[in-house]
Amino acid sequence: NDTPPFSSRRETDTRDMLRLSRVAAHLRPLCASRRAASTVASDDVLFEEQKNGRNILVTLNRPKALNALDASMVAKLTPQYKKWLPISGARRVIVMKGAGEKAFCAGGDIKAIYDAKKDGKSPKECCTFFNNEYELNQIIGTLPSHLVQVAILNGITMGGGVGLSVHGLFRVATDNTMFAMPETAIGFFCDVGGSYFLPRLPHPALGTYLALTGARLKGPEVAIAGVATHYVPSSNLENLERDLLAAKIDEVPEILGRYSSPLKPGQLTRDRLNAIQRCFQHDSVEDIIKALEEDEDKEWATQTLKLLSRMSPTSLKVVHQQMKEGGQRSFTECFKMVLLFK
Repeated sequence: NDTPPFSSRRETDTRDMLRLSRVAAHLRPLCASRRAASTVASDDVLFEEQKNGRNILVTLNRPKALNALDASMVAKLTPQYKKWLPISGARRVIVMKGAGEKAFCAGGDIKAIYDAKKDGKSPKECCTFFNNEYELNQIIGTLPSHLVQVAILNGITMGGGVGLSVHGLFRVATDNTMFAMPETAIGFFCDVGGSYFLPRLPHPALGTYLALTGARLKGPEVAIAGVATHYVPSSNLENLERDLLAAKIDEVPEILGRYSSPLKPGQLTRDRLNAIQRCFQHDSVEDIIKALEEDEDKEWATQTLKLLSRMSPTSLKVVHQQMKEGGQRSFTECFKMVLLFK
């Protein structure tokens, strides 16, 4: 019997609908044109094999929907990556980008899941998307050495878009990049491997800060944080893409280095990173809030407290625990933990 002991199935379904409704409402500003923007299913991901017979350009091709990741796209990406896995296969450079100028990938298409629930699909059926998405994330994060992925994060990169990119070997931020993990705002938890990579960012407690607040990083800040490995001005992307698609695997680091530009800290100054460490290194959400209330950087601390006050209290507690446990767990164990939360 799958029915929770303290609620009827009708109550459970109602809660599911309300939760999905809240998620959809949160994402609607990003997805207002989603229905009008649906593309032909066969064109939502493009695979372009290069003349050298090795390298591949993968384009997430739903620009009017900000390249939001849906079940159809995952169903195309996963078998392609599996096809490239055998060690006997070609040594490939895989360049992944989003179509258009606005987004690499704005996240998972939560509205499609909400619509599926409205159409009568069971919660288990609706969650199939997440299982398949996480499988794809794990494949990308464990690619063998004869496959190298370079993700071009030009534009909005959130949620599901982070899962497609951050576990690969190279991630390129541009002046258009906007990164965020906004799960606590929608009553969700930190998925797509966030519990693995966020605690391992090079600056202490920065991952916890990003996970709890959903704070947005822009442009070079994404590379300073360690989310991106390189920063390249968007004016150079066409040439960078051309050279990567013609390159051998061993040439990729040199090419990325050649096109990279110096980093300007934006809001992630040394003082700000120190403040984040002071306040977000603590063992509980309550202690983090107390530290913010007492911190010397009053303006930033006040803004951060306001930000946290808008987040789901339950999500804050769950995500904070994820950050603590994820730092001690393996890549695979972090994904298993997420499936248990789901």
